[in-house]
Amino acid sequence: MSASRPFSLLRVLTLFCALAAFCQARAEPTLETVRIVTATGEHVFKVEIADTPKTRMRGLMFRKSMPQDQGMLFDFKSEEPVSMWMKNTHIPLDMVFVAHDGRVASIAADTEPFSEKIISSGEPALAVIELNAGAARRISLAPGDMVRHRLFRQ
Repeated sequence: MSASRPFSLLRVLTLFCALAAFCQARAEPTLETVRIVTATGEHVFKVEIADTPKTRMRGLMFRKSMPQDQGMLFDFKSEEPVSMWMKNTHIPLDMVFVAHDGRVASIAADTEPFSEKIISSGEPALAVIELNAGAARRISLAPGDMVRHRLFRQ
């Protein structure tokens, strides 16, 4: 009996380590490519997809930083006026509101971290892309520019 007990403990520890590795691997977000076409050319960003109520609600809240070439794409599943806020969001962001056909509908640049002020799309949008503040200015993004991603009909 004493020989099997250490063996069982070893099996449990091995299983625990495998589970911990699996959970950590799952914690890494899957990134997809978004291409934004402006007057200055095509600009590529890697984005996390927020397409469930839970992921859309959490968004980028509580994160302290984000690489310059990354962002988050919120898929709202239907085109309608969209409202966002910056509650519990540490990173200043540019919010790019995108219509179903990939056209940039509007932009909220340099949003204020932690603000509970409502930020509206101003017109119907299917999605919002959140990028680090200053990205829209850096790539000369303007309403009417195009976003290329599997989500948008083009």
